[in-house]
Amino acid sequence: MRELLRDHLEDEYEIIETGDASEALALALQQKPDCVLLDLVMPKFSGFELCQTLASVSLTQLIPIFIISGEPAEKYKAFCQNLGAAEYFEKPLDFSRLKARLADVLKAKQPERRAEVRIRLRVLLRLEGTDTSGAKFEVLATTEDVSAGGFFCGCPAQLEKDSVVKVFLSQEDRYIGQARAVRSERRNTASPHYGFQFVEKPSRWILQ
Repeated sequence: MRELLRDHLEDEYEIIETGDASEALALALQQKPDCVLLDLVMPKFSGFELCQTLASVSLTQLIPIFIISGEPAEKYKAFCQNLGAAEYFEKPLDFSRLKARLADVLKAKQPERRAEVRIRLRVLLRLEGTDTSGAKFEVLATTEDVSAGGFFCGCPAQLEKDSVVKVFLSQEDRYIGQARAVRSERRNTASPHYGFQFVEKPSRWILQ
């Protein structure tokens, strides 16, 4: 299967491959690939375990994971998406669909132009708002990076783009201000992530 993937993709993409799950994790950490194509059947560790690990480690959690499996989608697709997979492909592969999804992923991963410097910093926040179903929520969230005017964090609530939430510094229960969801990663999974930008200058924010 790896040889088949290489034959179909190497004219357009740089391919790094391995049949060892431990080596795959090491390569993902070192190389930061734009996408991971992952079979569920692997020696030593299952593809499920590697998918969950890649989706939970901060250095790799934003890399889209495409599952490639001989198992029917009805059996494992939803489960894999909950583990963090972005797409599920059954064997035999539809290479036209695979290439189209790869093109979409690479287009979405173009470097963002940010006006502000972001710092990797874990800050515990409390977010209040309304999710896509109209239900009110109150959740704790830990930032992965912060800037003077915003932050990026995981949030279990499903949010539409431009949704506005109230932000509190959790440890002090201090109200910071309102922030708008300006981008999202891994929506419709168990661990969606959002980039938030404060609607107006925040009060006593962490970088002020």
